[in-house]
This record gives sequence, C-alpha cells and structure tokens, in this order.
Amino acid sequence: MNYKEAYERNKEKLINDKFVCKENRDLFKKFFEWEETKLKRTNGIPSLDEACYKTLCTYITRFKNVNSWFDNKAWVKLTKKDIEKVYNDLEDGKIKNARGERFGDLKSYYGKIFRSKPFDMAGKTHLVKEVMEFSTKRTNTEVRFVDEEVIRKIINLMVKPEHKLLGWLAFDVGENINTLLQLRKSDFFRQQNPDTKEMEYRVNLPKDKLKRTRLTRSEITNFKETTELLDIVLNDLKDDEELFKFGYAASKKFLNRAVSITKAKCMPKGQPVTWKDFCSSMACDLLKKGWTSDEVNARLGHKPSSIEIDKYINFLAIDRHKPKKKVYSHTLDKVQNELEESKSREKLYTERMQRQQTELEEIKKKYEEAEKDRQKEVKEFSALKNQVKLLLKSQGIK
Repeated sequence: MNYKEAYERNKEKLINDKFVCKENRDLFKKFFEWEETKLKRTNGIPSLDEACYKTLCTYITRFKNVNSWFDNKAWVKLTKKDIEKVYNDLEDGKIKNARGERFGDLKSYYGKIFRSKPFDMAGKTHLVKEVMEFSTKRTNTEVRFVDEEVIRKIINLMVKPEHKLLGWLAFDVGENINTLLQLRKSDFFRQQNPDTKEMEYRVNLPKDKLKRTRLTRSEITNFKETTELLDIVLNDLKDDEELFKFGYAASKKFLNRAVSITKAKCMPKGQPVTWKDFCSSMACDLLKKGWTSDEVNARLGHKPSSIEIDKYINFLAIDRHKPKKKVYSHTLDKVQNELEESKSREKLYTERMQRQQTELEEIKKKYEEAEKDRQKEVKEFSALKNQVKLLLKSQGIK
C-alpha cells in the first residue's frame, strides 16, 4: 500500500467534501499543515516518509468519525454539553463502530483529537479538560496468544508456499505483517549457524519498512520450516523482487480460512487468531523456551531495558546466535528427555523379562528335579514290586 498516495488523495477529498462544514474543513487543512511539519521535525527528516504518511492517514479516519459524532457541527462552536454528550456516549458504548461494536480505540481519539492539537486549534481544550476530569489513562493489558502447535496447524492448512512462508516469518521473526509483505529477496541472507551447523537466514529489517516505533535490525530465523520455505520462494526471484505478490487483504483472507477450519482460538479468552497474534505468540513461545525479556524485546524491535546499550544491541544484535541456541537446546533437551524415558522403559522391560526368565528357569529346574525324584521312586517301587513277586513265587504263592 502506498500511504503517500492514499493520504494525499483522501486528504484532498476530506477538505473539499461539501458534506463537511467549512469551518471544520478549514480546521482540518490547518491541522494537516501543522502535523506534516511536526512529523518532519520530530523525526529529523527533510521530507515525509511512508511511516509519516501512514500516521497522517489515521487522522483522516479519526476526523471523519469525530465529525459524525458531533453531527457535522463546527468544532469551534462546540459547547460543553456537546462534548459531554459525545464523551458519555463513547464511554457508555452508545456510539458503535462499523461492526456495530463499542469503539475499542478510545485512547487514540482522546489522546490525539480531544486532548490534543485539533481541539486546541478549535479552542476547546478547557472544555475537554472539564468534561474528562474523571477519565483515566487507558492501557491495553489484554493478553492473547496461541501455542506453537496451533500455529503449525494453521500454517499447514495454507495452500501456497508463499502463504506458508508468510505464516512462518510472522511467527519466527515476529515482525508486523505489513512490514513482512514489503520484504524483498535482497533483505535475506542465507548462512550456516555456527553452533547448530544448520542452514538459516538472516532477515534484514530496514527502517523504511518498519513502524516508527520499531528499531532497524536484522534477525536470524529459528525454525527449519522458515529456512526451507525461503529456499523455495527465493529461488525464482530476482535480487530486488518482492517475496509476496499479494497485499494485506489477501493475506487476511487465507489466514481467516485456515483459522476457520482449525477453529483456532487465542488464549486465554478464545478470540479468533489474527496476524497480530503471531507476534505475541512468538514472544510467549520464546519466553517459555528460556529467552530473557531483553532478548525478546530486541527481536520484536522494542528498546531493551538499558537505553545505554541500544547502539551495541543494534550493531551486534545482542548475539542473536546465543538466544537461538536456546531454541536448539530446548528441542535437543526435549528429544534427550524422550530418549531417556524410552531407555528407562526399555531397561524396565528388559529387567522384567530377565526376572521372568530366571523364574521360568527356576521353575523348570524344580520340575526337572521333581521329575527325577518321581522317576527314582517309580524305579524303586518297580524293584520292590519285583522282589515281592519273587518272594511270593518262592513260597508257591501266585
């Protein structure tokens, strides 16, 4: 998606939309001029990049929504009662989103529209402060993830190799899906892991393809499935050619199909699995396999706990092979434990068979001894019987 084209096109439509009152259109135009300058200065860039245009695009949607909540009334004319009604309706869930659900992104509307520059330009900051005096800062504390086993089931139901590859990259590298969809063959470097001796790929994640909050970095793949699929997909591509010839809408479609068939649900609340959940699932998976929070944060492109070592982290990548050895060791330990259990079961079985064999041999020996005793008794009885016969015969008794 080209955010620059989308922003310029939709901004032009918004500020020239006759169904939006002129006062608000003028305010929106003034804000966009201010925000464009702010983004360039705060990011230290001479011209807007795609990440900036993506940010600006979100304001267009927010402005349209807020304008409809106030029934297209000029923001400069809003009263405390107007603001209070919209605020209460949002908090009470009376204002719905396009899906007929309560707005879940109120934090961004409050922080970026009501309490920020747009309403400040309209001269309503003091009214917002009065109305929202009881409003608390919202933080997203929801936890949702799926286990590796579920991820495997979902990916296995994807048909094309490039679809499966996107799934493995999302779970393996843990980067935002829109960033992954922009990657090119030149962003991947095949190499041999110095510890496991297995082949892997180093994935370069350049700044121009990342979200503004993510750090530029490179990550090595952890799963052999990712390596195998990259070998297949990259084989027929030119160096600067994109891996994926489809966009987010198509990726969402084939993911939803696989999720629907597997009936995969997120833990702990059972929500349907989305692309975003692949990232959180990777984080949980690595933490369970012994990675530290700093190592996971670094893989996600977040700043580690120590700001001072940021430059070393991005240059040395926190020794990416060291954390990977934990994945390898985890798998090796699992196999080793299974082998030990198998050996233990085999040993118990052998010991049991040996005891049974010993018992059988003892029984056989006792039987043979008893049989010898019986045969001896038979011979003695036979000899005694013959003696009796001879004695009786000698006495003329038949």
